[in-house]
Amino acid sequence: MLTSAALLLTVLCLATPWTPARAAPCSLALVLAMDGSASVDAREHDLQLNGLANALEDPDVVGAIEAVGGIWVTSFEWSGRYQQLLQLGWQKLVDTQSAEKAAATLRGSSRGYTEFPTAIGYALGYASVRMREAPEPCDRKVVDIAGDGINNEGFGPQSAYRAFDFSDITVNGLVVAGQDTAPVSYYRNNVLRGPGAFIEVAEDYDDYARAMKRKLLREIFGSGYAALH
Repeated sequence: MLTSAALLLTVLCLATPWTPARAAPCSLALVLAMDGSASVDAREHDLQLNGLANALEDPDVVGAIEAVGGIWVTSFEWSGRYQQLLQLGWQKLVDTQSAEKAAATLRGSSRGYTEFPTAIGYALGYASVRMREAPEPCDRKVVDIAGDGINNEGFGPQSAYRAFDFSDITVNGLVVAGQDTAPVSYYRNNVLRGPGAFIEVAEDYDDYARAMKRKLLREIFGSGYAALH
């Protein structure tokens, strides 16, 4: 014989139609674009690749990823008009293990090209296409383009923004400044796009990993991170 509590529970279950629980929305889809143009020598290329890998598996970054419930990430190397090389296909990062897997894939990727110029507009176009291939919709969509120079091949960033769909994409930059400060101004005036867009500056390629870690934290947490630091 059912108790009164059990009877009430049965009545409620019969009266209320069952609907599946909604999965938590994806917080961030992040497209990472790494400079592989002719201005980047072999050592600098390695510093970029390992700097990105190290940043992704850094405990602070992994903690941020876990705090927001995971993020989707993809990465490619870019240089000339038609020289874009996928390094990391879309991968969901949710914890240390998945971050280490992505980092290992990056470290194992080979350089695609060495002799091509800096086609930032084409890199942005490719990034837009990659973003539209994200496995699930996310609250925020961010393209992060890193480089040490200004566009010197093909159409520029503003043409890319007119030709491709960037309506809900924020574009941030990581600029390797060195002795030439022109790229910082160029990225600020021509590359940044969308609400909260920002530039992270690395003093040189040896400073790349530090700058990448800070940039990833800002992108994962959004504007809240900047308010805390």
